[in-house]
This record gives sequence, C-alpha cells and structure tokens, in this order.
Amino acid sequence: MYQEHFPQLSENQIEKLVRLEALYQEWNSKINVVSRKDIDNIGERHIIHSLLISKVYDFEAGFKVLDIGTGGGLPGIPLAIMYPECQFTLVDSIKKKITVVREICEELKIENVTAYHERVENIDGKFEIIVSRAVARVAKLLPWIKGKTKKDTHGVMPGGIYLLKGGDELQEELNEAQQAGEIIDLPKFIQGDFFETKKVVAIKKLGRQYF
Repeated sequence: MYQEHFPQLSENQIEKLVRLEALYQEWNSKINVVSRKDIDNIGERHIIHSLLISKVYDFEAGFKVLDIGTGGGLPGIPLAIMYPECQFTLVDSIKKKITVVREICEELKIENVTAYHERVENIDGKFEIIVSRAVARVAKLLPWIKGKTKKDTHGVMPGGIYLLKGGDELQEELNEAQQAGEIIDLPKFIQGDFFETKKVVAIKKLGRQYF
C-alpha cells in the first residue's frame, strides 16, 4: 500500500509505517487517539493522508518542522519516518496524546522527533516548515505561529505551511485570515471516497500581520 503511493520509501521505512498502524490500533484501545470508526482504516485515513503532504512539497534535509496540534502524532510521525534528515517538533495541549507520541517514537526508534505537552504559542524556535491536520480555522491558527517561521523580509518561507483540511470553505478561511494560499485537491494524487473532499492548504508567503 505505501510502496504504491510513495515509491521513494525504503523497506525499513515501510516496515515502520506498518508497525505504526499496529501501535495506533493498540493505543486506541486504551485512549481515543483517532476516531474509533476510522481505526480499521488507520493506514489509509491517517498515515497515508499525513504523507500526502509530501506530494505537495518534498521536504529538504536539515529543515526544522513544527506540527501544531499533533494529537497522537499526525501528520508528524509518518512524515518524520519519511524524512529522517529533518527535525520534527510535535506539540499538543493534551498530555495523554503526547505520551502516546513519545511511546510510539521510542518503540519505533524514531530519533528525529521531539514532543511537547504545551500550547504552541509557548514553543521556542523558528521553523522552515509548519504542518497541521484539521486543527483550527486558518485565521485562528496563524496567530499561534507568529514569530516562529523562518522567512525573508517579504514573508516568504523557505519551505512553507501545509494544512491538511477538508470541505468547500477553505478559500473563505483564507479570505477571513487575509492570507493568500493555494488549495490543492488530494484526488490529484490518490483515488478513493475518503479523499474526495480532502485538500492541502499551502502557504508560502505570510501576510505581514503574521510576521
């Protein structure tokens, strides 16, 4: 399944993604990491969905990546497996979900992830790439990352902001935030009922209100 959609993955990476599925199923029996109705489709609806950001932008080695509201590690953990030469900071305000992230990374020996039980506003550092998966409206999310993005004097980021979202109101969200961005339909890259309404909102240049 993973090789079909992401042929650049090594056997070791695919093995880790398959083990990740099992670990999510195990943890979901204890706490609600992902929706219970999705757990039998964890590979497609959560792991592959997370990895589809790579179809929009191929992360550069050495980049620092911030995952806002990561929950149980999505999209951060699958992307960290795909991009071992990037450093990932995963943040969530719910302690038990960050515990899951840490336990999974230890089990899979994922060494390029640091996880924080914290509000993202309180995280130090600057990042080339910021990712998030259906956490908040764009106008609510962008102020959280003010001062945390690496960019030039025109607000252009070396990597960008990539938000996995769904629905038909995403341009409305960008307008509400007074922020330009590109809305990319995921069915360009993958077929299936689940992905029909799924999109990536890609932001390369921040409005000055978010500098």
